[in-house]
Amino acid sequence: MTSNQRIQQALQWWFYREFLKLFLESEKIRDDLLQESFTIRRDLDLLIIDNLNLSVTRIPAHIRKIDNFHHSLVQLSDRLCPISIQDSLPLSIECLLEPWINSNPYLDFQINMPVYWRIEEPERSWIILRVLEELLKITLPETESLLPIYIQITLKQIGSIGLLTVKISYPDISTLIFYSHLPELEYLYDSFKFLISGKCSYFNKNLMSIWHFYW
Repeated sequence: MTSNQRIQQALQWWFYREFLKLFLESEKIRDDLLQESFTIRRDLDLLIIDNLNLSVTRIPAHIRKIDNFHHSLVQLSDRLCPISIQDSLPLSIECLLEPWINSNPYLDFQINMPVYWRIEEPERSWIILRVLEELLKITLPETESLLPIYIQITLKQIGSIGLLTVKISYPDISTLIFYSHLPELEYLYDSFKFLISGKCSYFNKNLMSIWHFYW
């Protein structure tokens, strides 16, 4: 396969993954947020019909609905693009990982982020976040395993070069072989190298897979 063919396949894969992400977000908006906003609007209409005769017990319920709606919008905004992306790549990475940590108790995360980081172009930071997210989606089981899986994510600067390291310790050799040899990983590497002129390296050590992303 020529270099151009590899890049073409990688970018087609990248585009499909991004399209799928946006499609699922739009479905979530239609199924959740729009329905919630309709419910809030209907409740407000009922209040008008009721001449704003609010009881003490009904006020907290309406406040909770509005608070939940606001919280959902904040989560949606952070999933699409973290508010910290223009100021802090480390903080954006922590924001990206928070749902993973809270929703997957069988995944044991260790996150090593620097206190200070250089100024990154927002579009570069966005690509790094998407690469990290896709790597976790590809290499981590969707269902809970009998033994915990350990994930170490480290961001550091070596001279003028940024380095993101991801280490995943699998419970057995068969799981390691399966998740470290998926073809999607090649697409991810090629997309990263093409989109921000970065470099990637990968190797296995014992039951651990180690990825390095340089830019």
